[in-house]
Amino acid sequence: MKTIKAFAAMAMMLVIAACSSSQQETAAAASTTVTPGSVADFRQNVGDRVFFDTDMSNIREDGRQTLTRQAEWLKKYTNYQITIAGHCDERGTREYNLALGERRANAVRQYLVAQGVPADRVKTISYGKERPEVVGSDEGAWARNRVGITALQ
Repeated sequence: MKTIKAFAAMAMMLVIAACSSSQQETAAAASTTVTPGSVADFRQNVGDRVFFDTDMSNIREDGRQTLTRQAEWLKKYTNYQITIAGHCDERGTREYNLALGERRANAVRQYLVAQGVPADRVKTISYGKERPEVVGSDEGAWARNRVGITALQ
């Protein structure tokens, strides 16, 4: 009987602690609101990157959703120029990855321009495998490094 009461008391304490931490998280989220139209707004609420499959430069469905949000945001906030950086994972030669990164950056650019973003606002650059976001030699790291990143200027 004492064990059951002790267990019930411990369970109740966990519920109270969970509620308290949930309230703290909500308060923290409210205090980190960003200014609409800012770089932080773009990164946090729109998304600044799209990911690619191995050896591919075609835009995936999840990337199309992100790029559609980017295009809408960029048409609303016309004061920014953008640079799209194409990145690759560490596999393959330097030359191959620079060319693949360029194809990825251009695919992102073409999608944004097709959505109505003026072409003269969009530059591209390829970093190939030279600037990995994640250092590592496993599928998780490689997947994070196969990316096109839209940076606002």
